[in-house]
Amino acid sequence: MSIINGRDFIERLNKMENEIWFDGEKIKGKISEHPAFKGILKTKASLYDLQNSQDIKNEMTFLLPENQNTIGLSYLQPKTKEDLKRRRKMIEHWARHTHGMMGRSPDYMNTVIMSFASSTAYILKGKENCFPENIQSVFENARENDLTFTHTFITPQVNRSESYFENTKEPISAKVIERNEKGIVIKGARLLATQGGLTDEVFVYTAPHRFLDPEEAFAFSIPSNTKGLKFICRESFVGGESFFNHPLSSRYEEMDSIVVFDHVLVPWDRVFFYDNVEASTDFMLHSSFHHFATHQVLIRQIVKTEFILGVAELLVNTINVSGFQHIQEKLSEIIIGLETMKALLEKAENDSEMDEWGFMRPSIIPLQVASNIFPKIYPRFSEIIQIIGASGMISLPTESAFDSEIRSELDQYLQADGMNAENRVKLFRLAWDLTMSSFGTRQTQYERYFFGDPIRLSSNLYKSYIKDKHVEEIRGLLNQKN
Repeated sequence: MSIINGRDFIERLNKMENEIWFDGEKIKGKISEHPAFKGILKTKASLYDLQNSQDIKNEMTFLLPENQNTIGLSYLQPKTKEDLKRRRKMIEHWARHTHGMMGRSPDYMNTVIMSFASSTAYILKGKENCFPENIQSVFENARENDLTFTHTFITPQVNRSESYFENTKEPISAKVIERNEKGIVIKGARLLATQGGLTDEVFVYTAPHRFLDPEEAFAFSIPSNTKGLKFICRESFVGGESFFNHPLSSRYEEMDSIVVFDHVLVPWDRVFFYDNVEASTDFMLHSSFHHFATHQVLIRQIVKTEFILGVAELLVNTINVSGFQHIQEKLSEIIIGLETMKALLEKAENDSEMDEWGFMRPSIIPLQVASNIFPKIYPRFSEIIQIIGASGMISLPTESAFDSEIRSELDQYLQADGMNAENRVKLFRLAWDLTMSSFGTRQTQYERYFFGDPIRLSSNLYKSYIKDKHVEEIRGLLNQKN
């Protein structure tokens, strides 16, 4: 097979009939027509159509050497710096199409699966209860059928203390409760599968942590319609279908879900490893997961920051406040953040190195720095938009109001210098949806915790950064004699 288009994606997802629960009810019928999901699914479909666009198809795809199938570039295993730049261009196209608002555009998980296949076979080979060949098989199937994935890494927050051990009769965190000739059986739950139920497959991995129970130390990928697998959704942040009223949430509300495993059988050919704490830890330490996943995320976040800068500057011009120095200072904050992130991306690519298995990894330190910076600056960017918009972000009429008999009053009292009332309200509604709506505040929280606890991210950077040569320089200075 080859790359799919938007229609293929929608038809395939509807046929799966994944078990999705929304607002206490099991969804029936075509998921693509449900009000909570049709906006994001339409957007995802447009991404698949984009990779078929003749204008940029050569920047979105590559030919698989062994069979000449046309494959999405997010599946490309880079072997040169030029390959990394090709991947960047493809990721940029999809990110700009969604203004960086989709944290789980298909290229993110495609990148994750690619990174697993690029190193796990070597890391897990020969270890107990490990099946690296299954990872390669899942990768090849995903690549050649253009599958879409969600993932779940997080355990339920019952007790977040370091010494907590789950001791309940029925599992809370998903665990292996049985092993038989067909595979392993999972019972329990995992959190925060963004777009859970809206993808072909769900990728499950236990991130390493202290006191990890071996029964929780597993990784696998299964179809989203596997028997016993259900997705329980949060409240929808889609404000409505109108692009005027809800320009972002109507298109980019990705939905987050709890994943429940009710005696789910994971076939042996889908198991990557199980009952192996060492494997769970070693993979995160030595694989290319963080290198490639963070590279994809940083590209998207740069595009998102460019979008924020555009919104902020248009707000400034619309209400004519560019002459104030405090406004200039605030816009400069966004510019500094943007250029810092772009410089870190360039450094990560320029300092990339071939790993021991023949794949070109972007340098991890600049990527770690970026993943420490963005959770701090993104909330500030949202605040800057709110400050610039001030009270203008509050009293915003709807699209229907402009189609009513009060249109003349709105045209008179809501106009801006050089912009009519309708366009001014459109802009301010965009700024509101970006930073103040339920969709916008979820975006802020999402970016704060994209790669987990910000303190842990800082700790990891400190522990991995090579400091010895700087220490030796100081020791040399102190050892100097008159």
